[in-house]
This record gives sequence, C-alpha cells and structure tokens, in this order.
Amino acid sequence: MKLADNKATLSFSNGAPSVELPVYQGTVGPDVIDIRKLYGQSGMFTYDPGFLSTAACQSAITYIDGDKGELLYRGYPIEQLANNCNFLETCYLLLNGELPNAQEKAAFEARVNQHTMVHDQMQYFLRGFRRDAHPMAVLTGLVGALSAFYHDSTDVHNAEHREIAAIRLIAKMPTLVAMAYKYGVGQPFMYPQNDLSYAGNFMRMMFGNPCEEYKVNPVVERALDRIFILHADHEQNASTSTVRLCGSSGTNPFAAISAGVACLWGPAHGGANEACLNMLEHIQANGGIAKVGEFMEQVKDKSSGVKLMGFGHRVYKNYDPRAKLMQETCNEILAELGLENDPLFALAKKLEKIALEDDYFVQRKLYPNVDFYSGIVQRAIGIPVNLFTGIFALARTVGWIAQLNEQMGDPEYKIGRPRQLFTGAATRNVK
Repeated sequence: MKLADNKATLSFSNGAPSVELPVYQGTVGPDVIDIRKLYGQSGMFTYDPGFLSTAACQSAITYIDGDKGELLYRGYPIEQLANNCNFLETCYLLLNGELPNAQEKAAFEARVNQHTMVHDQMQYFLRGFRRDAHPMAVLTGLVGALSAFYHDSTDVHNAEHREIAAIRLIAKMPTLVAMAYKYGVGQPFMYPQNDLSYAGNFMRMMFGNPCEEYKVNPVVERALDRIFILHADHEQNASTSTVRLCGSSGTNPFAAISAGVACLWGPAHGGANEACLNMLEHIQANGGIAKVGEFMEQVKDKSSGVKLMGFGHRVYKNYDPRAKLMQETCNEILAELGLENDPLFALAKKLEKIALEDDYFVQRKLYPNVDFYSGIVQRAIGIPVNLFTGIFALARTVGWIAQLNEQMGDPEYKIGRPRQLFTGAATRNVK
C-alpha cells in the first residue's frame, strides 16, 4: 500500500484537539484511513459492528468489487480461471502469487499426491463419533487432530512449516471429507488413488467401493473441480477472518484451519447451500412446483417470516460472478445425468425463472447466487445435503492457508484484539 496525497482530519464538537489520520491507497478499491494511532491521540476507539467498514489487514490475494460483480484471484478474473485452469493450478496461484508453468504444475501436483493419505490412526479417532454426527462436527475434530500427527509442521512462525502444512491440508482434506461421509453411511474407507485428478480422486473416495473398479465421469469431475475453484477464496469473510484471528495468537496451522471449518459451518456462511436445498425440499414436501408462486409471494411479505435462500449476496450488489459459471455447470450436469425433469430440480428452475423475471427480485438484485446452483449440482452428483459445507471447507482450505501464510509473513501483523463499547454496569460494591 502507499500513502495517498490527501489526509483525513477528525474533529470533535466538544473542543478536543482534532486528529490528523493518514490515508492509504491499495492497487484497486477504496482508500483506507489509518486509525492505528487514534486511541493514543484522542482516547477513543471506532465502533464498527461486523467490521463492515474496517480493513483489518492488507492482502494481495483476492479482490472483490461487489458493485461490479467482480472477483479476482491474484489479479485473474474468476471466469478465466474457471474456464482455463484446474483446481490445483488455482491452489498454486493463491499460495505463490503466479500461475505455474508446466514444470511447476507437474511438481506441485506430484507433491500434493505424496500427501493424500492420512495416518491410519485417524480411522480410530473417527470411530469415537456417532454415525449420525453432522459431517462438519466430524471435520472440525479431524482437521484439528492433524496437529497431533504432524509435529514437524506446527510452528506457524516457520515459513517451511507453513509450506508443508499447506500441502498436507490441501492433499488430505478430500480424504478426510470422504472418510467423514463413508463413516456416516457405514461403508469402508477408500484409500486415495494418486494417478487420478484431484476431483477424480475425491469422487472415487466418496462413491467407490472395494468390490469393483470406479470409473470417473469426466463431466462430473469437471463440475466438482469448478466448484472447488469458485470457492477457493473470497477475501476477508467470516471464516477467513477467523483463521487469521486464530493464527495471530501463534497457534499451529491445523488448529487455525479447524477454527475456519467451525466458522464455515454457520448457515449464514458456508451452510448457505445446505439451507438452500433444505428450502427446496420444504417447498417440494408442501405442494412442489405448483406452490412455487405462492412461496415467492410469502417471501415478498416481510411479516411472513419466510426467507429466500440462495438468492442475493451480502457482498455482490450485482450478479455474483461465480453464479453464471455455476449455472452453466448446473445445466451440463443435469443434462449429463438425465435429471432435467427431476421434480426437485424442475422446482429449482421455476424458482430461478421467477427470481430473474419478477420486478420485486430484480429491483432488489436478488439474483440466484453460487450457493443456489452449487447445491443443485452437488445433490445431482449424489453428495448428501449435510455434506455440502464439507465440500466448501475442502475447497476453501487453500484460501485459508494462503491468507494465514500472508499474515504470518507480514511485518505489521499483531495478535488480534478487537475493542468494545462497554454498556454494562459501572463499578459497584457487594453489600
């Protein structure tokens, strides 16, 4: 970042001396006012619930322009990456700042493949969970438990430790997610097969069994790879901020990523596509496609308490750039698997049509977002609804570790310590 030509002056109506604050410019996006010395000079903090107007860090990884509907990884538009790169190339980009050449790509893929297996004792750890445990509860424990097995990569202040932890996390997350799924359905775990692609290997671990050879469907393989790319990073969202805040204490990378998994579980964040499919199934169970119009009228009525999940986005004030890509994939998958006329998917298409044409939704820019389409794609593939957020965690792991690496290498990094506006009782005595 660089100093802007102008400065900000904060004045007070109570006659206190004004405070002059420097202004910094990023490569693109809004300028920021540096308030680090505000408390020392004025004795006051800023108040910003949800940190909606506060930049907690400087980052060179991901940029979002919500008004334009633009998402860039290291400067590359998400559309170009989704159409021209695979997930592991995208991982390399997020971690290293540049796309790999042919040799770098081959070396990176080989290195990831060397670490796809997990310690055999992890299966015993899994058996401590109930079979009906939510996969995100299982994943939170499994990812945190990695630090108990890999003592040579737990020093977050050591760049080499962070690098090998990054590779291990990217490589092992598909294995852990698949193990969580297999455990829940009572099927034997499938070991990784490293001559398959990243997405293909995950599909085999999920849906294969030891009794027969598993054949990867290339259309499904590409759909999963695209889901991974579109969810790989999304700037300073709740789970990424959680990983940064957790990592700022100096905890090990596996613990920090586990904290991100736990945060992602929330329905307002990573659980959005799960909530979307639950909404569709609720409509289906209460009259199906014939009741879609009635449901949408209830959504318009604020007093009804009915919420439309999978539409609109807190960040994008325009169309979610990932949604168009996922819409294409959604149509490809439904056609490939012959599911165009499946009642639930037909219902989803009707919902989509109303949202794109009805003035109420168009004026409010409540367009279908990436969660709407990715949920449909995952259900079509055969991924159970309660595992949707686990797929999200698998994809987002590379973004979390890239953000953690960047933070720990920043000379300005400090342990996170938000302030508060205290509204409780003043000092009082026990009588």
